[in-house]
Amino acid sequence: MHVDSVDSDIAPSGTLLGLLQRGRGDGTLHALAAPRAEALHALWRCVLRDPRSDWHIEHRSLYYARLHAELDAGLDTLADHLFHPDDQLAAERAEHRTGLALSVLGHLASYGDDGALVLLRRYAATGANWQWALDELAVRDEDAALRLLGPAVLARFPQTPRGDAELAAASRDAFEPRPWRLWAEDPARPAQAERLRRVSEQRSFDRWQRQLNTGPRPGWSVREVLDWAQEDAEQRPGPSREAAAARCLLAVAGPEDRPALLAAAAGAEPGGPIRRAVALRHLAEVGDRAAPDLIELAAADPRPTVAESALAAFARMRGDAAVCRAREWAAAPEGALPEGLAAAAGEMLACRGGERDATAVLAALRRTVRVAGADSPALWPLVDGAGRLAVRAAAPVLRHVYRETASSELRGRTARALAVTDPSFAAGFAVECLWDCEESTRELAAQYAATGDDRVVERLRRLAADPAEEAGVRGAVRGRLSPGPGR
Repeated sequence: MHVDSVDSDIAPSGTLLGLLQRGRGDGTLHALAAPRAEALHALWRCVLRDPRSDWHIEHRSLYYARLHAELDAGLDTLADHLFHPDDQLAAERAEHRTGLALSVLGHLASYGDDGALVLLRRYAATGANWQWALDELAVRDEDAALRLLGPAVLARFPQTPRGDAELAAASRDAFEPRPWRLWAEDPARPAQAERLRRVSEQRSFDRWQRQLNTGPRPGWSVREVLDWAQEDAEQRPGPSREAAAARCLLAVAGPEDRPALLAAAAGAEPGGPIRRAVALRHLAEVGDRAAPDLIELAAADPRPTVAESALAAFARMRGDAAVCRAREWAAAPEGALPEGLAAAAGEMLACRGGERDATAVLAALRRTVRVAGADSPALWPLVDGAGRLAVRAAAPVLRHVYRETASSELRGRTARALAVTDPSFAAGFAVECLWDCEESTRELAAQYAATGDDRVVERLRRLAADPAEEAGVRGAVRGRLSPGPGR
C-alpha cells in the first residue's frame, strides 16, 4: 500500500483521521473500535504524511507504534514507503518524509519486532535519511550489527577535503554518538578508525579557529557592538545575531553609555533595524525605566522587524514596571494602541500577573481564539496563565482549544489548565489523556483520571507494564495503583 505523501492537511477533529493526526487518546480508542481497514488507512495516512507542525516538540511515534502493534499492521507499507524511488529524490526533505516512519520502526524494534530492526539497518545503509535510522539503531541494536554498518555509512563521504568536512559534520551532529565511537575504535578496520580520528581533530581545530576569528573583541565599545550586529545580520540573517549582540552589551555597557543606547532604541541614530532591536533588547533585559515607552514607540514602526523586536523585548522584561505597563495596555480601548501591544500585554499578565489580572487574561485568551484560531502560538502562554491563575471561567474556551488544536504540545498545556479550572476534567478528558501521544499528558492523566471508569484501571496497569513507557508516567501510575488513603 503506497500512500501519497504530498498533502498533509489536518482532518476535522471529529473524524478518526483527525483524532489520530492530533495524537489524541480518543484516536486510539476509536481506531480500535472501527473496522480494521478504516483504522489502518488512517494510521498509514498519519505515519507516512507526518501531521506535526514541529516534530522537535511534538511526539507521535510511540503513539502510532502502539496502535500499529494493536492492529497487527505488518511492515510492508512502511518498507514500501521507505524504499520508494522518491526517497532518493528527497534528500532536502528526508526528515519530514521518513522521520516519523523511522521512529515508529524504532519503537517496534523495542517491542521485540526483529523485522523492524532489519528495515532500520537496511535503510541506514541505503536510505536518504540514514542519520535518523542510525540514531534509532544506536539506542537499540547490538555492537556487532552497528559495526557492520560503518563501511556503508563512511562510503557516503568521498575521501576529499569536502567529503571529510561533511563526514566531520555528520559525526558531530549525530544525536547518538555510540555508532561513531564503535567505528572509530574498530580494530578490524584500522583505516576507517584513522580517518574518523583525523576528521575529528580537524573539526576541533576549525571550531577553535572560527571562534578566534569571528565575533566581538575585548575592549569593544557599545557603538562597535551595534555596528558588528548590523553588519553580521546583513551577511547572516537570524535572531541569534540580535541575541549575541545583546549579551555583549551586558558585558561592555556602562552608565555613561545609556544616552547612546536610548538614542539607538528610539531610532534616532542612522543605521539598520538590528541596531535598534539590540538596544531595545538590552534596555528591556536590564530593566531600564525608559524601556516600556521605547517599546511602545517601536511597536508603531511600520517596519515589521522593528515592531516584532519591540514586542519580543517586552516579553523579556521582568519586574513590576512591565506588569503595570501591561495592565495599562490591556485596559486600553481596542484600536487605541499599535497592533500587537494588546497581545503582548495579555502574555505578560498571563506569565507574571496576579489574581487581579484573571479577567484580562481570559479576555486575551478569548480574543486570540476568535481572531487566530485554536492553533495560534500566542495561545501557549495564555493557556498556561489561565491555569496558573485558576481562571474557572476559562474552562469552556479551554475545552474548545483541547478539542480543536492540531498541536499535541498545546493540547497538553490545555489539559494541565483544565485540571485546575474544570471540575469535570477527572471523569472526562483525563480519561482520554491516558492514551495521549505526549508523555507529559499521560503523566497528568495518571494523576487525575477518575478510577470509576473501568478503562482507567486497566489502562494504568498496561502503562505500568509497558517497557517503552517513560519513567515519569510509570511513576505516576504506580502512585495511583499503590494502596493508600483514599485509593
